[in-house]
Order: sequence, then structure tokens, then C-alpha cells
Amino acid sequence: MQKFLNNHRPAHAAGNGHSSGSAQTELQPKASDAWMVFKMLGEFVEGFETMRNVGPAVTVFGSARVKRRDPVYQLGQRVGQLLGEAGFGVITGGGGGVMEAANRGAMKASAKSIGLNIKLPFEQKPNPWQNISITFDYFFARKVMFVKYAAAYVVLPGGFGTMDEFFEALTLVQTQKIKHFPIILMGRDYYGPLVDWIHGTMVREKMISPIDPNLVYLTDDPEEAVFIIKRTYENRQYLGEQWRAEYSEIVRARRVESRPAVKKTSASRRARRSS
Repeated sequence: MQKFLNNHRPAHAAGNGHSSGSAQTELQPKASDAWMVFKMLGEFVEGFETMRNVGPAVTVFGSARVKRRDPVYQLGQRVGQLLGEAGFGVITGGGGGVMEAANRGAMKASAKSIGLNIKLPFEQKPNPWQNISITFDYFFARKVMFVKYAAAYVVLPGGFGTMDEFFEALTLVQTQKIKHFPIILMGRDYYGPLVDWIHGTMVREKMISPIDPNLVYLTDDPEEAVFIIKRTYENRQYLGEQWRAEYSEIVRARRVESRPAVKKTSASRRARRSS
């Protein structure tokens, strides 16, 4: 449908196709209101048709400005790979930085790597690690796809756009418009002050309920993030206080299992040296 609309756009509806996401720019009358409705509808139809067979997926957000050698980029790539290995597709905004890293990790795991690109006058350039790709004019249509086809959000360090997606998802969960949807902030140094402010100022001023901060998980460990997502997806319920203890036991068991292998490797090296 989107291709039909593009091919049959009336002459008076021409424009540069760029959008900053604000109501003034996205919704200002470039053409007739009726044509705008059809254009919006076209983006939704294309999104629904493309994404309906994606299967379980997780949306990963983060800055487009992160360079490939940055530890945050490496973290994003690791998150994408682990999600892919766990059976989840990875959805991003399709751009560079963290988005590229997560898509790249998903492709490394031979998982579905989805990029929901947006037309912008700056910054946005589709990354090459996408095996499913859609390009949107409207931010709000793109946002629907981010949440509708995701089982969770993983939010790495980012700017205004990342914060926008984070708080919108948090509002949807708080108001129970979406359920069993973990929101994971990755980066204690980056997000710790924000979480402290939510727990402290927002609760103290009674702007949110005391239990609302529990809707957010904060971690630096990508394996922990995937553990939370898998458990929530499988059980269709939020993890209670026991999840930290359960994950700690898993980590402890892994360490115990790895010790004999380390000792055996060391013994083998000594034997080879002596021979």
C-alpha cells in the first residue's frame, strides 16, 4: 500500500518527506487532510504486514552517536547476539551506534534483525545489518511497531529519542495498556542517577506510586537482561523479588562448572611444557 501511495501521490502533496517527530512538523498541512490520513494508513499497513510473522522479538534502544570502539557499542552487540541465541528477533531504529550494534549482534546469531528506519534531515542512515527493513515518515507509526511486536525493551545509553521511548513504554506498562513487558535499563553509571531520582523524588513527591519504580530493571549484565526477558516471556508475569536470587544461583553454578575446565587446561599446558 505504501508503494501505491508513493506512486500515486498528487502533485500538491510533494515535500521532502523529512520529519522531526513534533506535531508541528509531522502533522502540519503539507497536503489535504484526507491524503495525510491515507499516507499514515499506508505506513501502518506496511508495518503490520511486514512485522506480523516476526515472532518473539525485543526492541533495543540507544544512541546513534556511539562509535564502534565504544564499550556501549560492544555491549549493544553482545545484547543483540544473546537475544538472538535465546530465540528472539531484535528490533531497532535501524540507524547507527547502538542500533547498528544490536542488529549486528542479532545477525551474528542468525536471528531476525529488524530495522525500523525513519526519514530524518540528519543523523539517520540505515545500517547494513538488517534482514528486515522498513522506512517510516511518521514517528508515531514507527513507535507502534516498536512496542506492538516486542516482548520487552532493552534501553542502552542514549539521548532524547531513547528517553522518549523509555518513558512512553513505562507509561504504557504503568497504565496496563501492555502487560508482562519488562523494561531493562542497561548502564548503571549512566542510568543510576535517573533511577535514584525516580525512586526518590518522584515517589517522595507522590507523583507515582511506591511500586511503580519496580517496573524498571537496572543492570550492566547482558546475560541478566536476557534472563529477565526469557523468564517473563515464558511465565507471562513479572519476576518478583526472587529473580535476583535465582539468577545469582545460575551465575554461581556456571562458575563452579567452569572451574574444572580451567584446572584441566592449566594441567594440560604444564604437561606440554614439561614434554
